[in-house]
Amino acid sequence: MLGRLYKRHDSKAVLNALRFRRSYHAGVGVFGHLPEPPKSTFEPTAGMSPEQAQRIHLINAYRRYGYLRADLDPLGLAKRKEVPELDPAVYGLAAEDDLPGKSLTLNDLNAQLANIYCGPIACEFMHINSWEERQWFASAFEDSVASELQNGDRKKLAELMLRCENFDHFLALKFPTVKRYGSEGAEAMYGFFSEIFHGAPEKGIQQVVVAIAHRGRLNLLAEMMEFPLTQMFRKMRGKTEFPPGVQGSGDVLSHLTSSFDHASAEGKVHVTMLPNPSHLEAVNPVAMGKARGRSRSLSLGEYSEERGARVGDGVLCVQVHGDGAFTGQGVVWESIALSQAPHFRLGGSVHLVTNNQVAFTAEAHVGRSTTHTTDIAKAFECPVIHVNGENPEEVVKATRLAMAYREKFRKDVFVNLICYRLRGHNELDDPTFTNPRIYKQVQSRESVPRMYADELISEGLTTEEEIKKLKDEHTAKLMDVFKSVDKSEPSVKHLQGLWSGFKQAPPSVERWDTGVDSDLLRFVGAASVKTPDGFNLHSHLKKTHVEARINKLTQGEGLDWATAEALAFGSILLDGQDVRISGQDVGRGTFNHRHAMLVDQEGDNIFVPLNNIEAAQKGKIEVANNLLSEEAILGYEFGMSIENPNR
Repeated sequence: MLGRLYKRHDSKAVLNALRFRRSYHAGVGVFGHLPEPPKSTFEPTAGMSPEQAQRIHLINAYRRYGYLRADLDPLGLAKRKEVPELDPAVYGLAAEDDLPGKSLTLNDLNAQLANIYCGPIACEFMHINSWEERQWFASAFEDSVASELQNGDRKKLAELMLRCENFDHFLALKFPTVKRYGSEGAEAMYGFFSEIFHGAPEKGIQQVVVAIAHRGRLNLLAEMMEFPLTQMFRKMRGKTEFPPGVQGSGDVLSHLTSSFDHASAEGKVHVTMLPNPSHLEAVNPVAMGKARGRSRSLSLGEYSEERGARVGDGVLCVQVHGDGAFTGQGVVWESIALSQAPHFRLGGSVHLVTNNQVAFTAEAHVGRSTTHTTDIAKAFECPVIHVNGENPEEVVKATRLAMAYREKFRKDVFVNLICYRLRGHNELDDPTFTNPRIYKQVQSRESVPRMYADELISEGLTTEEEIKKLKDEHTAKLMDVFKSVDKSEPSVKHLQGLWSGFKQAPPSVERWDTGVDSDLLRFVGAASVKTPDGFNLHSHLKKTHVEARINKLTQGEGLDWATAEALAFGSILLDGQDVRISGQDVGRGTFNHRHAMLVDQEGDNIFVPLNNIEAAQKGKIEVANNLLSEEAILGYEFGMSIENPNR
């Protein structure tokens, strides 16, 4: 009888599929996870003279503490700390000392270090244990500070920020009572997005998944993501976004979303912005799950069968945070904690913190217990690049550095854009009630786009006439759309791509067919407990799990929950659809009942029988044991589920 149950099973499938084995200890690998070797933390110092060691101590002090003296606050209100570690005398060095073999004094070196590490862009990376990462980041950051943007790129950056500013001004004029959560004061963030969209194809990235809250969202949609302005203005007028025949309750303006193909000389990349809930930062794990789901759909990264594939190939997750919520919301910590966990890794997200230096009305000193809002990232050995929001070129450099780091080390990296918020939490709010000191400074400043445009004018790269023409043409375009709103009809782009063929559910379903042939179920059940030759199964499981299941299948009665579940999963897999189960104990099962993954008692290797039902099997089950998280895990798995209906 046992042989009949196994008759469809191809023993070669088991042997050929050992690549889908996975050990948490031995680092072998399994479906959905590619183990990586540990990194060295060794930092060589042998052979240094005492004088060399003293200078290295000073250089490393700037690398570790320079950000504390950096010129990061565009409002000039943050106190720049005194940092004793940056004083050469601490290391027994005198300012007038000459550097051996160099035509400069220690004073010159100190000035160079201050210029690199204490300017409008600064970094934190010395908390990273890996010596290789620290050395790479120091070199890359120093090169980045010394680099210059090409004049053509500078002009495009100015034009982009001017359009985004003009968009805010137009909305303020035509929709004065609408809460739009504009980007005024943080316009340099669009230099970040421009660099992401243009730089992604050069790094082989085909897909970008964006999570962003309300601040600056509409500008990004309208000016960079080809969202139909007619649809947006309809929403601002209070009109429905759904055409007749499409059921839906709609959503608020700041939750609109889009996806589009960004084409440039560098190549093409598809960009997807996820819908945003008003529960701040809740979208982060959803975007992470969506990005991993996209990797599975495209068979990239940890789902690739190509030799040399790396986690993070082809798909990039970009997460944009607010400073108050990033510090305050526990889901942020949970999400970063997932970032390097097996079956949840993305090969690193690139994060942007739009740091207004004030949340709703709470300033930084009451809104957090850390120096910077990004300090929690250091617990996970992620580098942080701080940048003054009035220096848009430095924002572009920071983004390039972040992308390069992510490409090389496949880890999360953070850009902390320290800026300000021109108006209140929304445009109807008066922030001077609670933050008069900040807003005296804010209201006395030229806008970031205007300041940058003036800089380019002074260099002869553009003229006032060109800027006026750009703004006039942009305003005319917006006005044409505004005038057409009442005549327009809404349209929707849902149920396309992988979701094509689906339709809105009827009020009820009265007929269905979900049956599976009984012989197929017996075959699946037998395969669900079959292990390859040489696998050292736990003796207790051999009796209570394997033999017990075979007996139940043979007799056709007394099936328990775990067996029924395995039959259901296996039949779905044989239909070519994937299954992913996620939870802290899903491999074994909380009540010691599932055993979807079996652990070799000699080598700790893991085998998943349901991934080896037959050789031609297309569907795979991913058994994702995870950390003890609730909100982030739920969001992550939801994100994976909305990527593909066949999973």
